[in-house]
Amino acid sequence: MKAIAYRQSLPIDHADALIDIELPAPQATGRDLLVEVRAISVNPVDTKIRRNVAPAEGQAKVIGWDAAGVVKAVGPDVTLFKVGDEVWYAGDLTRAGTNSELHLVDERIVGHKPKNIDFAQAAALPLTTITAWELLFDRLEVSRDAGAAQGKSLLVIGAAGGVGSILVQLARQLTGLTIIGTASRPETGEWIKQLGAHHVIDHSKPLNEEIARLGLPPVTYVAALNQTDHHWNAISELVAPQGKVALIDDPASLDVRTLKRKSVSLHWEFMYTRSMFQTDDIQKQHQLLNDVAKLVETGAVKTTLAERYGKINAANLKRAHALIESNTAKGKIVLEGF
Repeated sequence: MKAIAYRQSLPIDHADALIDIELPAPQATGRDLLVEVRAISVNPVDTKIRRNVAPAEGQAKVIGWDAAGVVKAVGPDVTLFKVGDEVWYAGDLTRAGTNSELHLVDERIVGHKPKNIDFAQAAALPLTTITAWELLFDRLEVSRDAGAAQGKSLLVIGAAGGVGSILVQLARQLTGLTIIGTASRPETGEWIKQLGAHHVIDHSKPLNEEIARLGLPPVTYVAALNQTDHHWNAISELVAPQGKVALIDDPASLDVRTLKRKSVSLHWEFMYTRSMFQTDDIQKQHQLLNDVAKLVETGAVKTTLAERYGKINAANLKRAHALIESNTAKGKIVLEGF
């Protein structure tokens, strides 16, 4: 089968940063599905792994953690899917990635693809959807009762990115929170408004001053999706007493003591935790992907696909990695077909 991989960690402009290779087709066992991959999307985690995780000596590493495709075979213990089902999922960080024609994945972290969108539109969503859903409902513990959100707000830092653009939609559709998104360019600010943000502020300026400029009260919930260390002092000032902060990025250090006087809680969201540790509730990812598929089918949630980069091959993946590393991407980059 065709696959895209790397043999050593290299800058994306290096000729061998990503290469086209051939691999044996895998076989489904246990609760695994063998999926024929129709489309993939590219996430920051792809670039981080490529830059920082070298393959074993003499080996090639296949990455990629977003896919939509068709079930070609099932393991003997599979109960949730059958051959021919159209699926979407974000995979498992500890296993081979989705940048290949055929891919093995545990059925408990896979959902049925929304029926009303194509494979490329579907591939844009799983990783960011799982991250956004878990951050909002499992980590921040936001209520889905609109009445319970009266007077409460959510600040999404980096709202135009992959996670931000689905988080804004989920918060607007499923909660009664006032949503404040951050952006630094007119086009990304307009994108966030279209997705459902009530207010947009400029994250190139101090966020606490931007909140004050709009006359908004302290923020109940903060979703810090990038540059958390850069914004940390402002976050500590703008968050409400007894509020909650959740982050997904990797700041070198944070002085969490700044949260103490307000009794603010800090939460990490890492969507691979359930699959990495085979937690008792691992199947929640299957359930939430099915729930979001219904929201997509009713039009409540829209795909965050922004760029179609053509066929799944090394040349196009290198272009996608380069754009992700530039920190200027809006929405998701998708490749489709081999």
